[in-house]
Amino acid sequence: MKRNAPLDPSTLAAQGLGWEDAETGAVIRPVHVATTYARDENYALPDDRTYIRDASPALDQAESMIATLENAAEAMVFSSGLAACMAPFQALRPGDRVVAQSGIYFGVPTWLDEFGDAHGLDRVMVPAGDEEALLAAVRAAPTALVWIENPSNPMLDVADIRAIADATHDSGGLLCVDSTTATPVHSRHLDLGADIVAHSATKYLNGHSDVLCGALAVREPGDLWERIRRHRYLTGPQPGGFDLFLLVRGMRTLFVRVERQSANAQKIAEFLEDHPKVPRVNYPGLPGHPRHTLAKAQMQNGFGGLLSFHVDGGEAAALQVAKNVQLIKRATSLGGVETLIEHRYTVEPEGTTTPPDLLRLSMGIEDAGDLISDLSQALDRL
Repeated sequence: MKRNAPLDPSTLAAQGLGWEDAETGAVIRPVHVATTYARDENYALPDDRTYIRDASPALDQAESMIATLENAAEAMVFSSGLAACMAPFQALRPGDRVVAQSGIYFGVPTWLDEFGDAHGLDRVMVPAGDEEALLAAVRAAPTALVWIENPSNPMLDVADIRAIADATHDSGGLLCVDSTTATPVHSRHLDLGADIVAHSATKYLNGHSDVLCGALAVREPGDLWERIRRHRYLTGPQPGGFDLFLLVRGMRTLFVRVERQSANAQKIAEFLEDHPKVPRVNYPGLPGHPRHTLAKAQMQNGFGGLLSFHVDGGEAAALQVAKNVQLIKRATSLGGVETLIEHRYTVEPEGTTTPPDLLRLSMGIEDAGDLISDLSQALDRL
């Protein structure tokens, strides 16, 4: 991409970093689906590509875009968000100590609980939102990896990234932040001191509810990063060419989508905060959020498109509100252009700490007034 001055990340995203098809000049690169690559008569590879698992040209643009948007040195794309989240843990060595939050996306603590012993990991779990306990756990012993989610899903707790990064580095470890809910539109966690950022690219990066993908981005490649790369090569969790094509397509509209979703979330959060049947709203954009000031310091362009709220009357009332909505879709996932409502307690495993009176909203790009009207009638019918 030719430029006379540094470009805004939204411009870089919209233009896909300026990548074109070298053969035709097409502004959209073709879908690469080949699984293997021919050698010439001297048995040399034309572009050092041997096999799709480690060298698909479909990875190139997607990983370059993610690295650029996160201000990272490198990025790796995986076949799902869960595959990306698990890769750092699976690349650790037996005996390594990890400190991770509970009360976040349930796949991570569930995997650690069920498979951490088999991988020889020394695990310490600390509830999301209890930062003092997290810092104490990190400082208690040498720690290889600290895993947090910011803001957390579904309670929207906000973590002090610089403080946690400093404690992690003092303990000899790396800080990995799941930034799925923040996206690079709102937070660049690597700039705040984190070492690795994770994304379920299925969510906001793709943004159209039609791709299963995950990603990691690293501030400075090192031993763990190379072990993660080797892990990906040997276990094969790479997405296919068409999924990568759709991921790049989605990232080109990332900023306009996420800024609209964030604006909608702010309006809906303010509406819910004033509703008599909603005792509490979890959204860092509200001045009443316990870490609103910190969120303002760490986030830009808004506070994200995810929020949750509690309903008077407990689980039965929450489920009734989900039943009553007419425009908003009842579905799992987040980050798409359509607004979704979910009763998280229903879908999470036994022992979840998610309150049964909680509903999670993933805001889409619809008219905010229409969404407020739908939630208003759903709550009024209780």
